[in-house]
Amino acid sequence: MSFLELAGTRHSCRSFRHDPIPDNVLQSVLEAARLAPSAVNYQPVLIIVVGDGELRDSINSSYEKDWIQNAPVLLVVCGDHSSAWRRSDGKDYCDMDVALAAGYMTLAAGDIGLGSSWICDFDAMQVSKLLGTPSHIEPSVMLALGYPDDAGVTASPARERRKALDEIVRFGRYV
Repeated sequence: MSFLELAGTRHSCRSFRHDPIPDNVLQSVLEAARLAPSAVNYQPVLIIVVGDGELRDSINSSYEKDWIQNAPVLLVVCGDHSSAWRRSDGKDYCDMDVALAAGYMTLAAGDIGLGSSWICDFDAMQVSKLLGTPSHIEPSVMLALGYPDDAGVTASPARERRKALDEIVRFGRYV
Protein backbone atom coordinates (compact mmCIF):
# COMPACT_ATOMS: atom_id res chain seq x y z
CA MET A 1 0.00 0.00 0.00
CA SER A 2 1.33 3.46 -0.85
CA PHE A 3 1.75 6.13 1.79
CA LEU A 4 -1.21 8.13 0.47
CA GLU A 5 -3.40 5.00 0.50
CA LEU A 6 -2.36 4.34 4.10
CA ALA A 7 -3.02 7.96 5.11
CA GLY A 8 -6.37 7.87 3.33
CA THR A 9 -7.59 4.67 4.98
CA ARG A 10 -6.30 5.24 8.53
CA HIS A 11 -9.06 6.18 10.94
CA SER A 12 -9.62 6.43 14.68
CA CYS A 13 -10.39 2.94 15.91
CA ARG A 14 -12.64 2.76 18.96
CA SER A 15 -13.45 -0.93 18.93
CA PHE A 16 -10.66 -3.41 19.58
CA ARG A 17 -10.36 -7.19 19.77
CA HIS A 18 -8.97 -8.55 23.02
CA ASP A 19 -5.96 -10.08 21.27
CA PRO A 20 -2.66 -9.07 22.88
CA ILE A 21 -0.14 -7.16 20.78
CA PRO A 22 3.06 -9.20 20.35
CA ASP A 23 6.20 -7.48 21.63
CA ASN A 24 7.82 -7.32 18.18
CA VAL A 25 4.72 -5.62 16.72
CA LEU A 26 4.63 -3.09 19.57
CA GLN A 27 8.36 -2.46 19.10
CA SER A 28 7.73 -1.62 15.42
CA VAL A 29 5.18 1.03 16.40
CA LEU A 30 7.54 2.47 19.02
CA GLU A 31 10.41 2.49 16.51
CA ALA A 32 8.32 4.74 14.25
CA ALA A 33 8.22 7.32 17.04
CA ARG A 34 11.98 7.10 17.45
CA LEU A 35 12.44 7.79 13.73
CA ALA A 36 9.99 10.72 13.59
CA PRO A 37 11.37 14.16 12.74
CA SER A 38 12.14 16.45 15.63
CA ALA A 39 13.04 20.14 15.77
CA VAL A 40 16.85 20.36 15.59
CA ASN A 41 16.79 16.60 16.37
CA TYR A 42 16.42 17.30 20.12
CA GLN A 43 13.91 14.43 20.46
CA PRO A 44 12.10 15.56 23.64
CA VAL A 45 9.61 12.68 23.43
CA LEU A 46 9.01 10.04 26.09
CA ILE A 47 6.51 7.21 25.61
CA ILE A 48 5.08 5.30 28.54
CA VAL A 49 3.50 1.96 27.57
CA VAL A 50 0.58 0.97 29.80
CA GLY A 51 -1.02 -2.48 29.58
CA ASP A 52 -3.56 -4.09 31.87
CA GLY A 53 -3.88 -3.69 35.61
CA GLU A 54 -4.75 -1.22 38.33
CA LEU A 55 -2.62 1.57 36.83
CA ARG A 56 -4.38 1.13 33.49
CA ASP A 57 -7.81 1.27 35.15
CA SER A 58 -6.83 4.51 36.88
CA ILE A 59 -5.56 6.04 33.66
CA ASN A 60 -8.75 4.97 31.86
CA SER A 61 -10.70 7.02 34.41
CA SER A 62 -8.90 10.17 33.18
CA TYR A 63 -10.93 9.98 29.97
CA GLU A 64 -14.72 10.14 29.84
CA LYS A 65 -15.37 7.56 27.08
CA ASP A 66 -15.80 3.88 27.96
CA TRP A 67 -14.42 2.52 24.69
CA ILE A 68 -10.86 3.19 25.92
CA GLN A 69 -11.15 0.12 28.14
CA ASN A 70 -11.24 -2.13 25.04
CA ALA A 71 -7.77 -1.21 23.79
CA PRO A 72 -5.12 -3.71 24.89
CA VAL A 73 -2.41 -1.04 25.12
CA LEU A 74 -2.26 2.67 25.86
CA LEU A 75 0.74 4.68 24.77
CA VAL A 76 1.09 7.86 26.81
CA VAL A 77 3.16 10.19 24.65
CA CYS A 78 4.87 12.82 26.76
CA GLY A 79 6.96 15.84 25.97
CA ASP A 80 10.04 16.85 27.92
CA HIS A 81 9.81 20.63 27.89
CA SER A 82 13.21 20.96 29.56
CA SER A 83 14.97 19.42 26.56
CA ALA A 84 12.88 20.76 23.66
CA TRP A 85 14.28 23.14 21.07
CA ARG A 86 13.14 26.75 21.35
CA ARG A 87 13.09 29.21 18.50
CA SER A 88 14.85 32.57 19.02
CA ASP A 89 11.53 34.14 20.09
CA GLY A 90 11.14 31.48 22.81
CA LYS A 91 8.54 29.29 21.08
CA ASP A 92 8.82 25.75 22.49
CA TYR A 93 8.60 23.04 19.80
CA CYS A 94 7.97 20.16 22.22
CA ASP A 95 4.29 19.81 21.28
CA MET A 96 5.15 19.59 17.58
CA ASP A 97 7.72 16.89 18.25
CA VAL A 98 5.19 14.92 20.31
CA ALA A 99 2.60 15.29 17.55
CA LEU A 100 5.03 14.02 14.92
CA ALA A 101 5.97 11.00 17.04
CA ALA A 102 2.31 10.18 17.72
CA GLY A 103 1.40 10.65 14.06
CA TYR A 104 4.19 8.34 12.94
CA MET A 105 3.01 5.72 15.44
CA THR A 106 -0.59 5.86 14.20
CA LEU A 107 0.56 5.39 10.61
CA ALA A 108 2.98 2.59 11.54
CA ALA A 109 0.19 0.87 13.48
CA GLY A 110 -2.13 1.08 10.48
CA ASP A 111 0.59 -0.23 8.18
CA ILE A 112 0.95 -3.43 10.24
CA GLY A 113 -2.77 -4.00 10.80
CA LEU A 114 -3.29 -2.35 14.17
CA GLY A 115 -5.95 0.21 14.93
CA SER A 116 -5.26 3.33 16.95
CA SER A 117 -7.03 6.34 18.29
CA TRP A 118 -5.49 9.66 19.21
CA ILE A 119 -6.78 10.91 22.59
CA CYS A 120 -6.17 14.44 23.82
CA ASP A 121 -9.27 15.13 25.96
CA PHE A 122 -7.98 13.49 29.13
CA ASP A 123 -7.02 14.77 32.56
CA ALA A 124 -3.30 15.30 32.00
CA MET A 125 -2.66 16.27 35.63
CA GLN A 126 -4.25 13.02 36.84
CA VAL A 127 -2.24 10.95 34.32
CA SER A 128 0.97 12.76 35.27
CA LYS A 129 0.37 12.03 38.94
CA LEU A 130 -0.47 8.37 38.25
CA LEU A 131 2.66 7.90 36.14
CA GLY A 132 4.89 9.85 38.51
CA THR A 133 6.22 12.18 35.82
CA PRO A 134 8.21 15.23 36.93
CA SER A 135 6.83 18.69 36.19
CA HIS A 136 8.84 19.16 32.96
CA ILE A 137 7.41 15.93 31.46
CA GLU A 138 3.91 16.57 30.08
CA PRO A 139 1.54 13.76 29.05
CA SER A 140 0.24 15.29 25.81
CA VAL A 141 -1.39 12.49 23.84
CA MET A 142 -2.64 9.01 24.61
CA LEU A 143 -2.82 6.48 21.81
CA ALA A 144 -5.19 3.55 22.25
CA LEU A 145 -3.70 0.65 20.32
CA GLY A 146 -4.91 -2.80 19.34
CA TYR A 147 -6.27 -5.04 16.64
CA PRO A 148 -9.48 -3.51 15.25
CA ASP A 149 -12.79 -5.24 15.87
CA ASP A 150 -14.40 -4.36 12.58
CA ALA A 151 -17.69 -6.15 13.26
CA GLY A 152 -20.43 -3.65 12.49
CA VAL A 153 -18.03 -0.72 12.05
CA THR A 154 -18.77 1.56 9.11
CA ALA A 155 -16.61 4.18 7.44
CA SER A 156 -16.29 7.40 9.36
CA PRO A 157 -18.37 10.30 8.01
CA ALA A 158 -15.50 12.57 9.08
CA ARG A 159 -13.31 10.96 6.40
CA GLU A 160 -15.73 12.30 3.78
CA ARG A 161 -15.57 15.84 5.25
CA ARG A 162 -11.92 16.53 4.48
CA LYS A 163 -11.27 20.03 3.20
CA ALA A 164 -10.30 20.47 -0.44
CA LEU A 165 -6.65 21.30 -1.17
CA ASP A 166 -7.56 24.81 -2.30
CA GLU A 167 -8.96 25.45 1.18
CA ILE A 168 -5.71 24.57 2.95
CA VAL A 169 -2.95 25.46 0.48
CA ARG A 170 -1.63 28.84 -0.66
CA PHE A 171 1.22 29.35 -3.10
CA GLY A 172 3.64 32.19 -2.51
CA ARG A 173 1.58 34.43 -0.24
CA TYR A 174 -1.56 34.10 1.84
CA VAL A 175 -3.68 36.22 -0.53
